[in-house]
Amino acid sequence: MAFEQLQLKNQLCHRLYMASNSIARAYREPLAAINLTYPQYVVMMALWQQDQITIAQLIQTTSIDGGAMTQILKKMEDKALLTIVKDQDDKRKRLVKLTHQGQGLKVDAAEVPKQIMCKFSQVDAAQLGQLMQLLDLVVGDLKEN
Repeated sequence: MAFEQLQLKNQLCHRLYMASNSIARAYREPLAAINLTYPQYVVMMALWQQDQITIAQLIQTTSIDGGAMTQILKKMEDKALLTIVKDQDDKRKRLVKLTHQGQGLKVDAAEVPKQIMCKFSQVDAAQLGQLMQLLDLVVGDLKEN
């Protein structure tokens, strides 16, 4: 028996793993220039999209684990990019708010997607759009199980 199903070349999961690692490496330099890690960048993008949201909303928007989110927010608060305050209407909830410095970082971060897109020499914009749609389907299917 050849066990073809166990060869790495036949594994979707291994291709996704390699792609994920490659993407993470590609983001390292541009994000280092603005003093963010990739998870911090994801949080910032969510907050630039909608500021003053609850931690629960931030977790839902970013799909970052709650325990990891706590650590990420603490480090970002130490960098003076955001503050965490109690919701005036419901003291049990905490709101994440960008500081002036956090808002200002958006201008520098606007160049990051352009820098990443320049690294794709064999994949065009239409193919990247298709890939994003396929990955959304994969994630959706796996979340249902």
